[in-house]
Amino acid sequence: MTPDLIAARGEIAAHRTTASRLVDTCLEAASGEACRHAFIGRFDAMARAAATAVDAQHAAGAPLPPLAGLAVSVKALFDVQGQVTTAASIALADRHAATCDSPAVARLRAAGAALVGHTNMTEFAFSGVGINPHHGTPANPATHALDGLARIPGGSTSGGAVSVATGAAWAALGSDTGGSIRIPAALQGLVGFKNTARLVPTEGAIPLSTTLDTACAITRTVRDAIALHEVLAQRVVQRSGHALGAMRFGLPTTLMLDSLEPQVAAAFERATATLRHAGAHIEDIALPELGDLAAINATGGFSAAESWTWHRSLLATHEAQYDHRVAQRIRRGERMSAADYIDLLHARRDWIEQMQIAMRGFDALLSPTVPLVAPLIADLQASDDAFFDANGKLLRNPSVVNMLDGCALSLPCHRAGEMPVGLMVWGPALSDDTVLDASLAIESALAAMRS
Repeated sequence: MTPDLIAARGEIAAHRTTASRLVDTCLEAASGEACRHAFIGRFDAMARAAATAVDAQHAAGAPLPPLAGLAVSVKALFDVQGQVTTAASIALADRHAATCDSPAVARLRAAGAALVGHTNMTEFAFSGVGINPHHGTPANPATHALDGLARIPGGSTSGGAVSVATGAAWAALGSDTGGSIRIPAALQGLVGFKNTARLVPTEGAIPLSTTLDTACAITRTVRDAIALHEVLAQRVVQRSGHALGAMRFGLPTTLMLDSLEPQVAAAFERATATLRHAGAHIEDIALPELGDLAAINATGGFSAAESWTWHRSLLATHEAQYDHRVAQRIRRGERMSAADYIDLLHARRDWIEQMQIAMRGFDALLSPTVPLVAPLIADLQASDDAFFDANGKLLRNPSVVNMLDGCALSLPCHRAGEMPVGLMVWGPALSDDTVLDASLAIESALAAMRS
């Protein structure tokens, strides 16, 4: 199979295939067993029409658009004109269809994407696990191929990641509030880039936290992540092309390396050793500021306060239709006072200032994306304690970057035949181009190790 979107676009550009042919292949994959529960709404006719239009324009000599009529899936919290936006909740099933695309969707469409469907997700995006009791939970296709067991896909962009992993889409539009792009990417062996939040508009999407929400994408490769970011942010990524030997990375020893499962620890240590051998300068740093986050968020954090603001009226009338685990987390915001929220704003501002000082001199920081490999779906469905324990572990590392108002990319660092493990490359706000540039070099250096 063509390895990524950029390669597929090249095949179309060279007239060796067509967008229509590739979209048909993706739609066939979307109907396969590996993609079961990945979509809650399919846009087959819309996707085929978009691909046909690109093919006709290309045949007539028009420039091929950036996304070339290729299949892209859309997380079910983004408005798509003519479709009902539910955020995978039955509490919103009776909503009217969206009258226009959200800005992120409009930018994908304008760039020639063939939108193939609304993907399943954690209800209202409120967990990193990916379980959905209303629409079913898509099993992790990457791990299923290894042991045949139904493991979690990661969330909240669960179906989006599965759509990319199964070949039903070349990229998936999603959101990241505490890791919701990077967690499923890490658990499924994909690439997930969380840009600086302000670079892509989040209007036209059902919010979780208006402070932390980020609109971004899951892809197969770093170069695809760059292509999708350039479309979504309407900007050109500036690439230095520096070799790893010209880069300096920090490796935080506070929090990020705690309680790693053996498979994660082994893959991460092997990856960093490979990068050092390739010339990268990697320096352990204490970064004690990371230890302050639990106290800063002790009253519930931004997601609880801001989701309660959006959901309080709907919960009053439809709470019985919510996933009880989601409702429980939203209701934490009910107990937060205005003073708590203002204190949180001030504490975050001060913490970001301290972190920026501590991170100076590094091109980016390196960490495991999450400290565990994908648990079994059945184990987390059966126990609230097991669910919330896994959810806390999954969110621990990636949520640091959202609190920082930073940017981060997760890319796979495991070997073929091993459970997927993600390596996170991250930095402060507006260091997106540096993080992407470093990630390209890291991906290249790890390629031989991973084969």
